[in-house]
Amino acid sequence: MNWGDFTLDFGLRTYIMGILNITPDSFSDGGDFTLLENSLAHASNMIDQGADIIDVGGESTRPGAEIVPDQVEIDRVVPFIKEYSSRFSIPLSLDTSKSTVALAGLKAGANIINDVWGFQKDPKLANVTADFNVPVILMHNQVGTEYSGDIINAIKQFFDKSLKIAINAGINEDLIILDPGIGFGKTQFHNREVLARLGELNSLGFPILLGTSRKSIIGTILDLPPKDRLEGTLATSTMGIISGADILRVHDVLENRRVATVTDAIVRS
Repeated sequence: MNWGDFTLDFGLRTYIMGILNITPDSFSDGGDFTLLENSLAHASNMIDQGADIIDVGGESTRPGAEIVPDQVEIDRVVPFIKEYSSRFSIPLSLDTSKSTVALAGLKAGANIINDVWGFQKDPKLANVTADFNVPVILMHNQVGTEYSGDIINAIKQFFDKSLKIAINAGINEDLIILDPGIGFGKTQFHNREVLARLGELNSLGFPILLGTSRKSIIGTILDLPPKDRLEGTLATSTMGIISGADILRVHDVLENRRVATVTDAIVRS
């Protein structure tokens, strides 16, 4: 995957995406990095620990989170994006489902769009992404947790629709990444099944991003709060890499970088 000054060479190793929530209400680290200098310091720390991409978000996507007005989200992320772009040279992903926020973020210097609704909430987002010729992460999501059939088939059908939106907007297929959306529109049983069957999504032919970091799939198994779920996260990261995940979206960069390095040495050799 090549764009601008960046290259991601999928298949050779697993890439680590560090999570940076500039939000007061994210489930794990809400309020920790709302100040600009704190968020920049955290980004710098994650880069030092081995992050290949930083993913910044100005609106919590946890279940039940408050919807943030577009301008509020823009005011949260744009100052960070501008400052980040002047200091750091690794790609910056913007986690948003709003075309207005994406446009402001991309103008400020963001390099990737990460949409938790796979272009199916705001179709204009596909056109904005195409205009800037940057990669996009399309995540599976839905309202509610009811599925009439097999969940992997349902995810594939969702991606088929998202991919059509993306390609019709003019996005190059080589700039598309897929995310099965662990924790979104799924019960805990669904989450475990998707993770166990993750390898079935490789047939779609796109890089796969896996985001399980500190999520409830781990919390319900271990009966632990978000910041105590590191070991569980590392277990799911290892499983994900074995099943073909190309990017891990994580809070704890150093530990996941080490796990990925060891797992890659075994499964990618």
